[in-house]
Amino acid sequence: MPENWFHFLSAPSVGVLCCWVAASEDSYFHTGNLAANDLSTSRTGRLQKVLDSYVPQDIRDRNQVRVTSWDGRKWGELEGDTYDRVLVDVPCTTDRHSLHEEENNIFQRSRKKERQMLPVLQAQLLAAGLLATKPGGHVVYSTCSLSHLQNEYVVQGAIELLANQYSIQVQVEDLSHFRKLFMDTFCFFPSCQVGELVIPNLMANFGPMYFCKMHRLP
Repeated sequence: MPENWFHFLSAPSVGVLCCWVAASEDSYFHTGNLAANDLSTSRTGRLQKVLDSYVPQDIRDRNQVRVTSWDGRKWGELEGDTYDRVLVDVPCTTDRHSLHEEENNIFQRSRKKERQMLPVLQAQLLAAGLLATKPGGHVVYSTCSLSHLQNEYVVQGAIELLANQYSIQVQVEDLSHFRKLFMDTFCFFPSCQVGELVIPNLMANFGPMYFCKMHRLP
């Protein structure tokens, strides 16, 4: 049966290409679709060039890969109950990048209010992603932050919002099997309330990366 995949906040392009590769390994993708969205038109422009380079022409000719620059917070209204799988890769403090780059750093004093409002924006985007997901579908939420406020608290807040305002039940999935599979490659924070957090250390200098998989119950 064909499936529809959706990637929120899609640029840079690695996540979209991974979604496409994962989908294209299954025969259903020949009739399914992949949508990618990022509010920044310059970022989606770069994304489109990458897709033009890597996605076969016949897939693009059938309009199975769609790139848009809409406000992701409204996606639940625009395309509710549409997608089987959704990746919500939200704007965050990008802790590693912020540590090494001064230009446009989110921790600058001039961006204090924007930084403080990030968890609100993240929860809105995740809620929209869950609303855009079909009942029975799955959503992955991800950040590049160590902050509990941007990670577990956003997940818990969005789930509570959907339950209270839309009577939609969302279940967090256990990813301990993933942690066990990659425990020799990455260093995982041991005390996440929900989801998994990869933290940098001297032996595995990767991350931070938080991810949580959710199931929108039928």
